[in-house]
Amino acid sequence: MTLSIDRFENLIAALCGAAALGLAASAHAALIEGQDVPRLVSFGGSCPNCGLSGRRLVGAKFIGANFDGASLVGADLRGASFIGSNFTGADLTKADIRGATMHGANFMLAKFADAKLEGLDAHAVNFVNASFSGADASQIDLSFSNLTHADAEDAHFDGGVLTHAVLADGRFQRATFRDAKLEGANLAAADLSNADLRGADLAGAILAGATLTGANFAGAHNLTQHQLEGTCGDSRTRLPAGLSTPPCPRGRR
Repeated sequence: MTLSIDRFENLIAALCGAAALGLAASAHAALIEGQDVPRLVSFGGSCPNCGLSGRRLVGAKFIGANFDGASLVGADLRGASFIGSNFTGADLTKADIRGATMHGANFMLAKFADAKLEGLDAHAVNFVNASFSGADASQIDLSFSNLTHADAEDAHFDGGVLTHAVLADGRFQRATFRDAKLEGANLAAADLSNADLRGADLAGAILAGATLTGANFAGAHNLTQHQLEGTCGDSRTRLPAGLSTPPCPRGRR
């Protein structure tokens, strides 16, 4: 059955709340009928609280779009582009975002728990208060991004580029940063309890106030005693030869 242009517009408005979405005609019908979107050109305009969980949106382009509070749980977003778009509070739990690109995007308060983020290019992105718990973010580029107060327990950033990223006050218990580039990163007051930073490059990184109980820095590069001033650990904390940190006060997380 052939639908008119007016009919398509009415259906898209019902789905996204008066959103302006630039889609190919074939993608309109597939999206409306709850099926995968095989050929998606781009999303634009405003679609707050959109329900796109489980969608196949491979290669989708979000350009200047407002998807505040959108649900993309389990969505397939491999190779997608998020350019100048707002995803504040969006839920991308268990989404597959491998190889995607984020430039000038806002993901404050967004949820990436258990998401696949390998190879994601997220240079200079706002992730303040975002959740990455259990996410696989190996080989990710988070250089100059802001992850203040981020929750990334059990997340994997192995081989990632986090140069000059802000990770202050973040929760990184049991997270792994093996061979990651953390030059100039701000980890002030971060909780790195039982984190694995073996082989990481920490040249110029800020660690003041960080909790290092059980953390493993074996083989870490460019870590100095001066950087460890104000940190604390315990008998399980492993540091390069000649470096040390005092025990954490009782009750400190």
